Amino acid sequence: MVNGDGAYEDPGRAASRLTGRPVGEGRAGAGSPAEVMLDGDIPVMVKRGDAPGAVRAEVAGLRWLAAAGAVRVPEVLGHDERWMVTERVPTGRPDPGAALRFGQALAALHGAGASDFGAPPPDGPEDAFIGLAPMRNTPGTDWPRWYAEHRVLPYVRGAVDRGTLRHREAEVFERVCVRLPELAGPAEPPARLHGDLWNGNVLWGADGEVRLIDPAAHGGHRETDLAMLQLFGCPHLDRVLAGYEEAAPLAGGWRDRVGVHQLFPLLVHAVLFGRGYADQALAVARSALRA
Repeated sequence: MVNGDGAYEDPGRAASRLTGRPVGEGRAGAGSPAEVMLDGDIPVMVKRGDAPGAVRAEVAGLRWLAAAGAVRVPEVLGHDERWMVTERVPTGRPDPGAALRFGQALAALHGAGASDFGAPPPDGPEDAFIGLAPMRNTPGTDWPRWYAEHRVLPYVRGAVDRGTLRHREAEVFERVCVRLPELAGPAEPPARLHGDLWNGNVLWGADGEVRLIDPAAHGGHRETDLAMLQLFGCPHLDRVLAGYEEAAPLAGGWRDRVGVHQLFPLLVHAVLFGRGYADQALAVARSALRA
């Protein structure tokens, strides 16, 4: 990558510049994210964000999650507009006890709250990302309306524009959005969400504690994080949910609402990865309309 001075900068150089420590001889990785060994055998992860605001959004999200004092995240050791350096987390095997504690900590994270649905983290941009897809953090006070306007319909339009969804199929999601006030369950206060909580962003630490990485953090409905965790699978998910319910019981009927909350990640994946996810999202939407 070319830095602001026009010189090439690889992950090792970026890590050294942002942390003030030299890179160990022959110990720099390539690509992004890359593992880099700093002098003194200190391993770090180095990630490049090419889209404007991507690094700023991720750093703000990690720090907002960490500020809750609940779920652990890797410490940010340095960053600029293009590069981010974090501690490297040694990983181990998923463990039922760690899963139970993770569920309890996730409940505490959600309970730390947000000012509004759609609220970005402090110092985070309104125009953020979920994976490679743009995600706009526009605050709102009514979850069903906010979810429809900012987490369902933008990705429906994006999938139609890409030819992944047909116009007639888009009407299915529009009908779900009209019915969201009755499908959403009891009103909940804005929760502090990780926002992209699939299993790939859950690190099972060698020390027996879970860390979360790559957030798309914002204020939202706590059931959305849990629904995403269920959509893509998670080791010992039953223990995670048991720990969560023990710490902060979910409103009755939450299992019937999982599909509604999964529409967001499914539509994001339809925009990014194509028709297979669009079919899955359609099946979920049609099932919601039959409820």
